[in-house]
Amino acid sequence: MPTDEITAAAAGTWTLGDRTVRRMGFGSMRITANPDRDRAVAVLRRAVELGVNHIDTAAFYVSPGGTLRVGTGPARYATELIRAALRPYPEDLVIATKVGFGYDRQQGFTEARTPAQLRAQVEENLRRLGRDHLDVVNLRLGREAGAAPLVDRFGALAELRDAGLIRHLGLSNVRAEHLDEVAAVAPVVCVQNNYGVDAYREQQDAVVRLCGARGIAYVPFFALAGTAREAGAGAARNAAVEAVARAHDATPQQVRLAWTLHQGPHVLAIPGTGDPAHLTENIAAASLRLTPKDLTTLS
Repeated sequence: MPTDEITAAAAGTWTLGDRTVRRMGFGSMRITANPDRDRAVAVLRRAVELGVNHIDTAAFYVSPGGTLRVGTGPARYATELIRAALRPYPEDLVIATKVGFGYDRQQGFTEARTPAQLRAQVEENLRRLGRDHLDVVNLRLGREAGAAPLVDRFGALAELRDAGLIRHLGLSNVRAEHLDEVAAVAPVVCVQNNYGVDAYREQQDAVVRLCGARGIAYVPFFALAGTAREAGAGAARNAAVEAVARAHDATPQQVRLAWTLHQGPHVLAIPGTGDPAHLTENIAAASLRLTPKDLTTLS
């Protein structure tokens, strides 16, 4: 597809609480694995230049020397790369982060099971981003064994919101009933779950619809990679996606992103990459309009 006049604005906008974001955003997980720090910083700056004003990150987006092994190499945190690239931050930029998991230099990846541990992760995000508040904090649910009840953990984040450290709250890796469980605690502005044209559709379609009915943003992760997850988009193959891509002179990744945006005005895309060319291709997908026939093929 043509790549002239590329802008994230072509995807339209959605309101996260009181913040308006463009539906084509950027996920920061993959930039931590880029061995060239300057290139990673340049990709983040270029994303903003192309109109992105919604960046997803997390306390556990970190690559020690690009290996994800405990105790090897200097840790490269996505939050610190974002700070280096974009501070002072544009007024319209919304940074959404996740807590619930973290990274410890000696223990590796750890799960926050108590309100105190969640608060420590919020404070770490504030410090690494260089901010006095966080725009959106998503509570990422994990194995649950031994963890405090969900309402207690979400309530701890609500207290930090009331104290001014957090502006809005969301949930990640959740089921529909979790939204009801926390409804009386604080508003949920977004849900981040694994979802895409290649995978997890049967499990997630009902959650997507529920979020739309309640005015909650639905933000899929691994929308490009599907079940390949951390292996990346290059590992995913889908004959229907490839057929639609050929019809539009687009890449399969662009079709996956366009399909994501077609799932409802409340659905946001956060593709991530450490490659400047892939960044441009991803954001160009904001202007790709699929036909009803395309959507039938992809269904």
